[in-house]
Amino acid sequence: MSQNKFEQALAVGRPPNVVKNFPHSKALIVSGKVIDRACLAKGKCMTIAANGRNIFVIEGTLKAAQRANAALIIEIARSESTYCPTTMWNLARRVDYLCNKLGITIPVAIHADHYFIKKWEDVAEAKAEIPSLFDSGVTSIAVDASHMPDDNNLLANIALAPVIPTWAGYETEIGEIKGKFGLSTPVEAKYLVQGLNAHGLCPDWIALNNGTTHGIEASGEGIQVALTSEIHEALKPYGTSGAQHGTSGNDSNRLREIAAQTKTTKANVATALQMIGWGLKVNDFGNAILTEDGKFDKVVGKGLSEELWTEMTTWADENGITGGNYKKLNLPFERRWEGESAEVRERMSREVEDFVYNLLVNVFNAENTADYAYDLLIEAGSYDLGPKAEKFENPAEWTEEKIRAKAAEIDTDKGPAGDWDD
Repeated sequence: MSQNKFEQALAVGRPPNVVKNFPHSKALIVSGKVIDRACLAKGKCMTIAANGRNIFVIEGTLKAAQRANAALIIEIARSESTYCPTTMWNLARRVDYLCNKLGITIPVAIHADHYFIKKWEDVAEAKAEIPSLFDSGVTSIAVDASHMPDDNNLLANIALAPVIPTWAGYETEIGEIKGKFGLSTPVEAKYLVQGLNAHGLCPDWIALNNGTTHGIEASGEGIQVALTSEIHEALKPYGTSGAQHGTSGNDSNRLREIAAQTKTTKANVATALQMIGWGLKVNDFGNAILTEDGKFDKVVGKGLSEELWTEMTTWADENGITGGNYKKLNLPFERRWEGESAEVRERMSREVEDFVYNLLVNVFNAENTADYAYDLLIEAGSYDLGPKAEKFENPAEWTEEKIRAKAAEIDTDKGPAGDWDD
């Protein structure tokens, strides 16, 4: 990267809400569209969408992306905003602060992940709340109405379109993320994206239930590469890329296949980064390794101090918190982590940095995607790259009545209810 290219991209690439929030900033916070297009321009690669549950995860991820010269997404889910110190409303501020403090020059999108709509009545609340996210500096959002029937999912996405800036990154979802049951199909995915196109909407990403789970993937089934590729091929005319959820703990070779053989450009990683930052023992894929009595195994001299880790586990035991619910320790304990010695704070972020750097360079093939992002912004002369596909479906075929009729003809097994919170 030349400093000149960064300066040119900085001059035109920051959306108006980012400029308003951070008028004197040197952080290149960009639309999610820019990150997606940079990965597509390089080809056969995806970048990390790191769930910044705490400040050390965000810092380590930013440092890793800077080392790798990789375009980056930092995100937080709507549910995570209830049990983490990072929320959808302060994420941009945290990223901007760290970028300026650390001299980060790679492009970063701020993504509100899993803005869930569980029932139709939630749409009205979402219409009122989503604008406040963009007011805070968010540059990308995932509308997750996949917990409702296919017709209501599509109609919810259409209803919320007016409150999402057209320049912003936009993700939609089909099929609850819940493991090996009720996998998404090309028919469902095309129904959703086709209906959106008829209404002039072009999602940058679609998230699928393609055989994985949230949290740590330990079933051995993992992501279904062939199914993912088949769905992406069906969506090719619409320009929609893939967002891979539930990445933590999946075999690195399978993640390489997702990057190389599908149109996935966004890979969510949450649980693994949290565990690694704390200094827990993990395998090569980020799966936490448990002791014989089923407890997390803390590595002496890594991550948190042993004294604070003992305090955390004691508190967790007293409050009935086990396994994946250790994520709920982020909110009550981040202030204690920030009170650790400089050495401990540094090694917490360094553990995350090293893990993310390896993912970006050796697994996701995202190295140097930052250069593609600079070029896209400079060529466009704008923060707004526009849609990847123009409207070509007939809206007369996608009225509410016809949307419901078409959905009734889709016969797919949704499988049992899942844990979609993250």
